[in-house]
Amino acid sequence: MAAMKKVLLLVMATAAFYSPFFGGKSAEAQVHHVVGDDRGWDSSSDVASWAAGRVFRVGDFLWFTYSAALESIVELSSKEEFESCTVSNPTRMYTDGLDKITLDGEGIRYFASGNPESCAKGLKLPVDVLPKSTAEIKGLPSAKNALFAAAPVTPPSDSTRISGPTVMLFCGALFLYFASL
Repeated sequence: MAAMKKVLLLVMATAAFYSPFFGGKSAEAQVHHVVGDDRGWDSSSDVASWAAGRVFRVGDFLWFTYSAALESIVELSSKEEFESCTVSNPTRMYTDGLDKITLDGEGIRYFASGNPESCAKGLKLPVDVLPKSTAEIKGLPSAKNALFAAAPVTPPSDSTRISGPTVMLFCGALFLYFASL
């Protein structure tokens, strides 16, 4: 079951990443961050280490995978609620077991386990969302562009980045696998 959920996650992330093939908007600069990588959102995951060194930008996506029977995710409105694991009054609650969250604005967003004990054990994630990269900022006066260009842009490590031929190869392999059943 968990393996099938991960395959489904990969297919969904790939389809969302390559939506231009299906008439959607270009997603070249968007990064799909699968929280916790292979372990997902779980108390055995070290999501703080996973997040260290990652850059989250407006337009990126967070993907949370977890057992919906055991966990949920809440988004909290303040640093105080986040630090104290006060999860009783979230701004948003996610309970599907596979949640895609769009980082649609700059600033810090606070995610935590809906289970106060899991939260207290460290299953929580602050996400500092930065503006889009310099190449995507259009219409700004040249002085502001120069200011953004001076700041180095660090691509996120270990994030899902898939090329067109890889998508075609993966879809073909997936088709052959299911066709042989």
